[in-house]
Amino acid sequence: MQRKPSFPLALIPVFAIALQGRPAASAQSAAAAAVKAQYEKHEFMIPMRDGVRLFTIVYTPRDTSRTYPFLFQRTPYGNPPYGADDYRPVLGPSAEFTKEGYIFVYQDVRGKFKSEGQFIHHSPIIQGSGKPNESTDLYDTIEWLLAHVPNNNGRVGQLGISYAGWEVAQGMIGAHPAIKASSPQAPPEDQFLGDDYHSGGAFELAYGFNWMASNARARSQPNETDSQRFDFGTPDGYRFFLDLGAAANAKKYFGDSVPTYDDFMRHGTYDDYWQVRNVPKDLVGIRHPVLIVAGWFDAEDFWGPFNMYRAVVEKNPGAEVHLVVGPWRHGGWTQAGDALGSIDFGSRTGDYFRRNVELPFFNAYLKDKEKPELPRALVFETGGNRWRGCGEWPPKGVSPRPLYLQAEGKASFTPPPAVARGPQFDEYVSDPRKPVPHTAEITTGEGWLWVVEDQRFVSTRPDVLVYESEPLTEDLTIAGPVPVELFVSTSGTDSDWIVKLIDVFPGDAKDPQPNPKGVRMGGYEMLLTADILRGKFRNSFSKPEPMVPGEVTRIGFNLGDRYHTFLKGHRIMVQVQSTWFPMFDRNPQTYVDIYHAKPSDYHAATERVYRSGRSASRLVLPVIAGGSGCPVMK
Repeated sequence: MQRKPSFPLALIPVFAIALQGRPAASAQSAAAAAVKAQYEKHEFMIPMRDGVRLFTIVYTPRDTSRTYPFLFQRTPYGNPPYGADDYRPVLGPSAEFTKEGYIFVYQDVRGKFKSEGQFIHHSPIIQGSGKPNESTDLYDTIEWLLAHVPNNNGRVGQLGISYAGWEVAQGMIGAHPAIKASSPQAPPEDQFLGDDYHSGGAFELAYGFNWMASNARARSQPNETDSQRFDFGTPDGYRFFLDLGAAANAKKYFGDSVPTYDDFMRHGTYDDYWQVRNVPKDLVGIRHPVLIVAGWFDAEDFWGPFNMYRAVVEKNPGAEVHLVVGPWRHGGWTQAGDALGSIDFGSRTGDYFRRNVELPFFNAYLKDKEKPELPRALVFETGGNRWRGCGEWPPKGVSPRPLYLQAEGKASFTPPPAVARGPQFDEYVSDPRKPVPHTAEITTGEGWLWVVEDQRFVSTRPDVLVYESEPLTEDLTIAGPVPVELFVSTSGTDSDWIVKLIDVFPGDAKDPQPNPKGVRMGGYEMLLTADILRGKFRNSFSKPEPMVPGEVTRIGFNLGDRYHTFLKGHRIMVQVQSTWFPMFDRNPQTYVDIYHAKPSDYHAATERVYRSGRSASRLVLPVIAGGSGCPVMK
């Protein structure tokens, strides 16, 4: 006789009507039916310590002859299908988890979809305040589940991607003792210093507008459709955001319905509002294994995983923490992962991760199965197209080699002469009324293909400087962060500085096969990594200061981490520009509150990049010495 769950009668929901209107023969319906045959679904309103109830879906295996661990995901994006008789086609991050057998838990976070309470975007944990937060909500939920869901083995694992990955990080802070494994995947860790909404102090306009319009609107009561897509009235986001003007002008579309956006517009520097939301500062006392997942080509949350990894390692000596980085877009490890846009990676890297890393990791710590032999950092070498296992990140055996920007558009590892003939700088006019587009796609969003996009669409613009090496005579591999040091001046009082590191394919590079879009790979300028620094934040993100017109100024920042091989015959290219639109809002190039800038504040400026003597602008490539580097993984 099958044992029934001993759930409190007061919390047993009214079950929804069974699946209707879907073709019985469809693959999705068949998969959902298979899940239903193996699992029983329950929906609950679980009370938190302050009385707010959170909507929670629990799938329990029908086979009650053994016990199971919980696998938890908390999200603000909803957990459809709702209704106790309407089943997901897959439970967990992959079908292998569904077959394996877990107690799967999905929860709408506080203030979203069917949960009660007020949603606060990335609500901070304020130590000692006694206020409920995402960490305490997970803690309270686990307590309730352990007491009321039968056939559990007392262990909890948690995972999630993006915002759900941030939720995992929150759950690791003051973690419930039942949590035995956590996998934060693409977790945003600081929303001003590189994740989602800002980079280098510049506001990510297209992403911020879209996310807030769809996910952060105030609501009157819990519901099943707590999101909406904004109608731009055009597919041309470049034109839409140019007409919008300054970022704060979004209020004419939002009114008072998006309070978080209003908060952002009031906090244009790295002040207390942002600092309290910095997650790494709170990542102490981590006592269970952690698997952090990132994508080399994540357009949204690339910085978060690396900052989280470094914080956990530094603040928790001896902690078991692993970093996995593949050739993926945001969340791309849930797919095949064999290509991104026109760039082929030679294997199904997403399948490799799910089969060899993700499932074995949770099975080991939640079910006592054999532990996978994971290096501290498992990273995919792009260019060479192979997995590498590093004992630490960044790896040992790296030699910093400056790549200098030189006269006549050249880039070289040879330092420029101390005394140069002719002009010792290159210059361009940056006009915020005609900004450099961040992508050739016609889109209203930030998009994701731009991360590997062919940069030939902008390399001939007069407001983009281009520096290129000679063809490489041998492979050159880099591993680790890529610092930038520019020496610049502007005729204005503020400017943005964007630097791109590009892998230029040889002229005879083979086109993709198949090639439905007719892409030509000969001379393809593959964007490898790039970032931005807003000039007024060059010395401090908390205390901005104007640039002095005409004064040579050092601009230093980091393009992020990479493990990449520039193959023999390829060239290394660097591009420098001052607008990157509409991914980032436009700098008026006058020292003002940029979020609230008036049309009259926007002015063209002459930008100079210096390249000789003590003002030799350069990138520092972390080059792997010949024969060294991390071992190749099978």
